[in-house]
Amino acid sequence: MDSRELFSQSSRLFPGGVNSPVRYYEPYPVFMKKGEGSTIYDVDEKPYTDFCLAFGPLILGHSHPEIVSAVRSAVGNATSLGAPTENEIRLGSMITAAVPSVKKMRFTNSGTEATMHALRLARGFTGRNIILKMEGGFHGSHDYALIKSGSGTLTFGNPSSQGIPPEVSRTVVVGQYNNPGSIEEIFRKYGKDIAAVITEPIMGNAGVIKPEKDFLEFLREITISHDSLLILDEVITGFRFGFRGYQDIAGVSPDLTTMGKIIGGGFPIGLFGGRDDIMDKISPVGPVYESGTFSGNYVTMAAGIAALKQLKNMDYQGLEAKSEMFEKALGENLQHDEKFAVSRFGSMFQIFLGIDHPGSYDEVIKADSRKFMKMFHLLLKKGVYMAPGQFETNFISFAHSKEDLEISALKIAEAMRETEKN
Repeated sequence: MDSRELFSQSSRLFPGGVNSPVRYYEPYPVFMKKGEGSTIYDVDEKPYTDFCLAFGPLILGHSHPEIVSAVRSAVGNATSLGAPTENEIRLGSMITAAVPSVKKMRFTNSGTEATMHALRLARGFTGRNIILKMEGGFHGSHDYALIKSGSGTLTFGNPSSQGIPPEVSRTVVVGQYNNPGSIEEIFRKYGKDIAAVITEPIMGNAGVIKPEKDFLEFLREITISHDSLLILDEVITGFRFGFRGYQDIAGVSPDLTTMGKIIGGGFPIGLFGGRDDIMDKISPVGPVYESGTFSGNYVTMAAGIAALKQLKNMDYQGLEAKSEMFEKALGENLQHDEKFAVSRFGSMFQIFLGIDHPGSYDEVIKADSRKFMKMFHLLLKKGVYMAPGQFETNFISFAHSKEDLEISALKIAEAMRETEKN
């Protein structure tokens, strides 16, 4: 059964035929069957060099043998136990040793859960109600995350989805990433009521937008001066550029951190953690409630342990070198008259069409999404799978070979030239 037939069936079961909207694209998404290393295969056994990598978790590539072995062994003991297990201690200890700001933590089942609980905890700890997030920053799909900029720089945000009560949006103020002035204005007006600032250290759901010099340090300083908390959302960036968080590369110690993706070895996971005094407000020792049937799931913990064991000994400098080589090859092959930009940090990258300086959210939203999707479909035909959206992020894994990257760079250049002709 091919993808068209499968999509017809799935559309009768799931809204839009998918279980997450980012997987949908017109006229219907290609249905995948398996993954090995840097390659995924569709239901017709066609191979694709994969740069989506399940939207980020698979830094070791698909079906890494050590993770597969660990999962098989764990399933032989249990699938889920609903009780504390040693695996939770083992994975938690690995994380807190690698990310010093995370003194205590709670595992969840997704990044969405992690940020939702972190925001509740910040409010419970400070006794304040307002959260400051960045325009274009993505922190999952709960009510407090799905807030976009209001009509002015100092207004509360507006829901970006129906079904969110206006009372919720009146507790979230939206600032501008890489713009200290906008943050200072908000703190001047609402500082005594701001529980926390939450931001991705590198914006990863608006393509790839890197922090300008000292911006994260500025957020740390202004939150300290107003007795607010700083939450760094490292769901994407945690363990991506080294065996640590990006916060440790930037030299910024947040009060709370959220993680996910890589730490689960390809299985559903999330985490929020931070200072002892803040985390001790979480039930059962504190008054802020949080729970989850599958939190700390036995099999997920085994996969995460196996993944971090591998990553501790991986050559991150080599991954950076491969990523730099890929960016250089793209630049050499993409020389043409149309505006474009390759934005990369470490093994994260995105290609923007129609703009040449993706330094802010205001700039990247001017990119040509329609043309990007034309390129995306041409790349599907050529056997290259990128994240299906101009404002998503693509990834390079340890499993990608030099040949994978060189050939893909050529195919991307070909697809861009063909896009411009049509």
